[in-house]
Amino acid sequence: MSVAPADAMPRTRFNTLPLLIALFCLLWSFAFVAGKIGVTDCPPLILLAARFSLAGVLILAISWLRSDAWDLSWRDVAVFAVLGVANNALYLGLGYTGLKTVSAGLGALIVSANPVFTAVLAALFLGEALTWRKVAGLLLGIAGVAFIVWHRMSVGSDSAHGILFTLASLASIVGGTVLFKLLAPKGSLWIGNGIQNIAGGLAVMPFAFVFASAGDIVPSARLAGAFAFLVLGGSILAYLLWFHLLKVCGATAASAYHFLMPPLGMLFAFLVLGEHVEFRDLVGIVPVALGIYLVTRPAAAASSKRS
Repeated sequence: MSVAPADAMPRTRFNTLPLLIALFCLLWSFAFVAGKIGVTDCPPLILLAARFSLAGVLILAISWLRSDAWDLSWRDVAVFAVLGVANNALYLGLGYTGLKTVSAGLGALIVSANPVFTAVLAALFLGEALTWRKVAGLLLGIAGVAFIVWHRMSVGSDSAHGILFTLASLASIVGGTVLFKLLAPKGSLWIGNGIQNIAGGLAVMPFAFVFASAGDIVPSARLAGAFAFLVLGGSILAYLLWFHLLKVCGATAASAYHFLMPPLGMLFAFLVLGEHVEFRDLVGIVPVALGIYLVTRPAAAASSKRS
């Protein structure tokens, strides 16, 4: 009787994609709460200029200490710099300005409409198919989001001015998402993220000098904690995960995970900031969850087969 060698035994590879998705959703949704804390004690543009600049310096310094190979062409550098303006300076600059007069939960909710507009643009410019499953999921997701937005607007707890800034922020992240897939920069995402943060910081800095005052900063432990999270958890780790999901899942499926931001954002806002959550807000989560399942299931299945 012979025994098969160990190498012949079937090996199962652990699929890390669900864990990466969960970590991304937790980091991205909590960033709205950290941002709300930050803009309470610091002008938004100063906060963002410092956040982007420090994150970019940290990333490139770590890369230099590790002697990472610089495998980016000048085109890649230019692409990441453009993404830094769209995904960092515009998206968060407009979003943080909106957070001054909008709750963290509603801010997360509006940005979660990202998948709907991304799916349409991805179909037009990237050739991604809009199957009936994706269309149904996107419609359910936007219906759930719209229901919660309508309820929040009806009670008058958030300003129309802040909502307009947040909608402009949404347009920026949609554009940045499609640009990343369309321009497809090569090389290290780690170094690319450093360039993106430096570009975002340089783009925001002139506006911070003109429209904000350092005298409005209120030093506090909560500001320091929020800033540390935004730099390390938001600008560094969350964006790396986001670019990885874009590569693995595609623009439409990856963006669909933004539908998780409303329930998570409202949960964190309730636990940390004490923002009120009503039953009708929770009802809107049901179609959102079903929409995520319909949009992302094909990508998840394909990913597991590749594993």
